[in-house]
Amino acid sequence: MVSPCQRPNAQQKKLIAIIVPSPENPFFKAESDAAAAKAQSLGYETLVLVYNDDPVKQDQLFDTAIARKAAAIIADNAGADATIAAVKKAKDAGIPSFLIDREINATGVAVAQLVSNNYQGATLGAQELIKLLGEKGDYVELIGKETDTNAGVRSRGYNDLLGQYPDLKKVAAQSANWSQTQAFQKVQTIIQQFPNIKGLISGNDTMALGAYAALKATGKGSVIVVGFDGSPDVAQSIKAGEIKATVLQPVIKLSEEAVVQADNYIKTGKADKPEKQSIDCVLINKDNVGKYTTFGLKE
Repeated sequence: MVSPCQRPNAQQKKLIAIIVPSPENPFFKAESDAAAAKAQSLGYETLVLVYNDDPVKQDQLFDTAIARKAAAIIADNAGADATIAAVKKAKDAGIPSFLIDREINATGVAVAQLVSNNYQGATLGAQELIKLLGEKGDYVELIGKETDTNAGVRSRGYNDLLGQYPDLKKVAAQSANWSQTQAFQKVQTIIQQFPNIKGLISGNDTMALGAYAALKATGKGSVIVVGFDGSPDVAQSIKAGEIKATVLQPVIKLSEEAVVQADNYIKTGKADKPEKQSIDCVLINKDNVGKYTTFGLKE
């Protein structure tokens, strides 16, 4: 008699590995949760691995996924250059990678790179700041991690638009490395040097929250702050009339779509979409924040 575990149709579930920077950031938690839920709904086992913005740790996690014979890897990666070797290593082992949120500086290595249209989103945030400032005044920019492609793209989008207004003056621009704590500290120092700033534009919501906390603590809660990501905490801040706007990245859609494409690739052995894929962002402000869901908007 053949036991159930020996029957040919009693196959073990295939594994999808999901590699993300840190679940402490609600953006990354939302993307990993969405990817895992979608993969499980399609019948896969999932393994969520966290590298905490450490490229060496990320490389080790790719090794873990390879050792576990993952059918595919979904990754929000550690850097445009730092990740290429890890993705290639997975490819050489026969494991396709589907990158979300951040691109790498190579094509033909990952099967797909799905990102928010960061430049388009940055222009939305810049337009809102321009409108709220009445096209004039001193402002500050907080930049993300300098090794992160998205940080550079967002900063370029901000500056390409804001630089067209001669009465808007950027008095300071500093990296706070996507960190709320660093943003709080940097803005405390900046407002001592430039006490008359009227606006602040941030490369992500985590830094925007730190910046606003620093401004509020020094009696400057009226400074107009615009973020980027569409996080739940900033949505609540907008509802409270504090931070004025954020740019929503469709992270749930990106994560789910990456898994759907991975599932198709696992079943057919070929990609059904181009490698580079971009989804537009949406501005969230007081006018539409009532429709906000976790990293999304109700229709």
